[in-house]
Formats: sequence, structure tokens, C-alpha cells
Amino acid sequence: MKNTNRAALVVATAVAGLMAAASFSPALAQCGRASWYALNSRTASGEHMNPSALTAAHRSLPFGTRVKVTNKNNGKSVVVRINDRGPFIKGRVLDLSKGAALKLGFVRSGHTSVCMAQL
Repeated sequence: MKNTNRAALVVATAVAGLMAAASFSPALAQCGRASWYALNSRTASGEHMNPSALTAAHRSLPFGTRVKVTNKNNGKSVVVRINDRGPFIKGRVLDLSKGAALKLGFVRSGHTSVCMAQL
């Protein structure tokens, strides 16, 4: 194979890999800031908010989706179920129930850096 053809093949393979990586949904694995909330009202899915349950709000994931959330500051993880919409504060990717925040160890600070992966 000529060097020109080999170089073209390498470039084409690299571009195809980048395009494949870009085609994955950003909701499948995402890092950012998270906060917690505890309301005495209904969630966007219609169920009553239970502050001690392991639930969360996300802007676009379907209700019922299970997500593993890891606190980047201490390594603690918890699996939550998406049952609400939000967060509505710029820069945040997830609003967690108080119960989930307790398990992740950030109730006192109110927010933390997390990574989440859809299960």
C-alpha cells in the first residue's frame, strides 16, 4: 500500500471513530454539578416527592431510568431512579433527593461534582 493511501486510511479511520463517539447520547454518561432537593409536592412524573427515596430529576432522561451517580469528591455511589424534570440552574446536570444526597455525602454542602451513567 502506498504511503498516500495508508495516510488516507488512517485519517478516514480516525474520523469514523470520532463520528461514532459523537453519536452516543450525552445522557448515557455525563459529569457535572448536582444539588439536592426535598419538596412536599408532586414530581413531573406525577408521583409524590419522597425526600428519603433514591430518586433524581434530569432534563431529558425518560422517567423510570436508573442511573448510577458517583460523587467525584469522595467516590461514594448510589443508584437513583429518574422521576422528575430539572435541574433548572445553569451548570447543573442532576437534582437528587435528600436521601440520595445523604448516601453520596453532600447534604451539608448542598451541591457537589458528580458523574452519572445510565444503567
